[in-house]
Amino acid sequence: MLASEIREMSEADINSRIAELERERFNLRLASGTRTLDDPLRLRVIRRDVARLKTVLREKVIGVAEVGSGSRERRSEKRVAARVTGRRGRKSATAMNRKKTSKRA
Repeated sequence: MLASEIREMSEADINSRIAELERERFNLRLASGTRTLDDPLRLRVIRRDVARLKTVLREKVIGVAEVGSGSRERRSEKRVAARVTGRRGRKSATAMNRKKTSKRA
């Protein structure tokens, strides 16, 4: 299920689809405890569809418009910041800063 398809649905349709998928997910989880599932990846697909539905529903509730192409720069800045937060990211960030400020190089 694509997000563009979900955005065309009404809030009531989205809520009913979420309930339907949650019911199916519950039944599959119960069945997985007693037997081998025919399609075990269906659990993952259902979980992601529910998350997608809830995200679009939340966007509709708070009135968020669809993201335009101008946000690409902001996303890349966030990605760079996320890389620097880890231990290796900090080390490489400080090494890069040393290279920039070093008088020897």
